[in-house]
Amino acid sequence: MGYEDFGRYLGQQRELRGLTREDLSQITKIPPSMLEALELGMVERLPERVFVRNIVRSYVSQLGLEEEEVMLRFQEAEGSAQGEALVGGRVLRRKGMLGQQVWVVVAVAVVMLGALGAALAWSSREGPQVAAPARR
Repeated sequence: MGYEDFGRYLGQQRELRGLTREDLSQITKIPPSMLEALELGMVERLPERVFVRNIVRSYVSQLGLEEEEVMLRFQEAEGSAQGEALVGGRVLRRKGMLGQQVWVVVAVAVVMLGALGAALAWSSREGPQVAAPARR
């Protein structure tokens, strides 16, 4: 179950109870646009993960659903959403995350090569000449 499936489940539960998004928005004080994003699985339009969890709890409470069961479904959606990952509490598309990882690897490689070059230059520079001890 991905975010879209989870959102569809929430929307169906709301509709079964004869509520519109506007009705639920007035009850929960969650903006209709946020409810729409949640029900359509539009993760990029949602706030930080901790806030989304609280929104889901409020949503579930007003519909009279079993909170623990729905939160397990939400965790399943978080874990199985294809092409997405949680980084720092925010959901990022895998493509963006991969691009970020590549830049980190490139930056670390450049720093390491720079340090290696500096070490080689330092060790190969000619220092003061020290006379060899005299032989007897």
